[in-house]
Amino acid sequence: MENIIDYVKDWGRFSLFEKPFNEVDSLVLCQLVYLHYGDFVPGLGRRNKPVGIQDIYKDPEKDHILDDYWYRQNNKELFGAVAESRRFGGLKMNFYVDIVNEEEQAQFSAMTYVLEDKNIYIAYRGTDATIVGWKEDLNLAFSKPLPSHQLAVEYMERVAGMTAGDFYTGGHSKGGNLAVYAAMNCAPRTRERLLKIFNNDGPGFRPEIREKGDYEEIKDRMVKFIPRSSLVGTILEDQDDYTLVESRSVGMLQHNTYSWKVEEDHFVRAKNMAGRKMARDAALNEWILSLTEEETHAFVDTLYEVVSASEASNVFEFGADWKNCLQNVFEAAKEIDETTRKVIAKIIRSLFEMTLYQTGERRVTELKEKRNAFKKELKAARGPKGKKNKL
Repeated sequence: MENIIDYVKDWGRFSLFEKPFNEVDSLVLCQLVYLHYGDFVPGLGRRNKPVGIQDIYKDPEKDHILDDYWYRQNNKELFGAVAESRRFGGLKMNFYVDIVNEEEQAQFSAMTYVLEDKNIYIAYRGTDATIVGWKEDLNLAFSKPLPSHQLAVEYMERVAGMTAGDFYTGGHSKGGNLAVYAAMNCAPRTRERLLKIFNNDGPGFRPEIREKGDYEEIKDRMVKFIPRSSLVGTILEDQDDYTLVESRSVGMLQHNTYSWKVEEDHFVRAKNMAGRKMARDAALNEWILSLTEEETHAFVDTLYEVVSASEASNVFEFGADWKNCLQNVFEAAKEIDETTRKVIAKIIRSLFEMTLYQTGERRVTELKEKRNAFKKELKAARGPKGKKNKL
């Protein structure tokens, strides 16, 4: 089975007039928005001239767009394939925004693509490698919109006001969540021009947030894809109108878009979700929704403080020096109650496993050895049952 890179190399020979825009095209654009275009693509100015992807590809400094992000080699290969393809070669980029505000705990980035058929695609970036961005994902459990939600609406309104014609929107991970939120909270005149919303394994919403937006107005234009074993897309998701797709990876690693299986112009559909996973997802969502606003804030702040105690500024540092990071984490977790410690331990383990893969660990044997060593450290740090001074 192919992935999105293989798709571009194969399907890239067709123009959008020969083969209409599809779900895989959308995921390609949502993955490309993770790259850093600040030196190349104009911001939200009134007289911007879009920049062609081939212009960036020919620039001798183009590798700077790959800085400070995971999947570097895959991103480089995808960007090159897109630039050299007939389908995406004429793609133009505009209105690039990249904001990281630690004080407001906001990480937001978006970009607009001008497609060959002159329609546009507003793409929202998902969580980046910063610890701030990672915490903002946790903040989705709150009953109030995040700063990034409001930024997503403002971005859609401003782009719509500076462009003509219809448009698509979408994103991967938190980016998918932002695209849906912007679509259901933008002005009616903007929403009328919206063709389709692509949510690629993005979290859902607390009921009170969805009810405040015009969700009913957009649900028929929204498509959501979730890998069979991924956790992210099922968080706070109580709708059943999503599509399960197959992945080459397992567990949390299925969140990686390069692992999604592609066949011709569509994702390979998964037949069903495992019963154990459905029960796990339901239990997690029930637990999240059972917390009061104060309890939710307390849990998220505690988890963030514990992870921040690792002194890692991003997930690469967390994975690269995990023994030292764990020591600092254990010290910060001394006074935490047992239930919270267990949940935090599971999340930290998942974070560690994700960073191993994302920072280049590819050999299964090596990955298992490091994961097992990490488990032993966690177990040893917890100490005998009843002890509450360690994680």
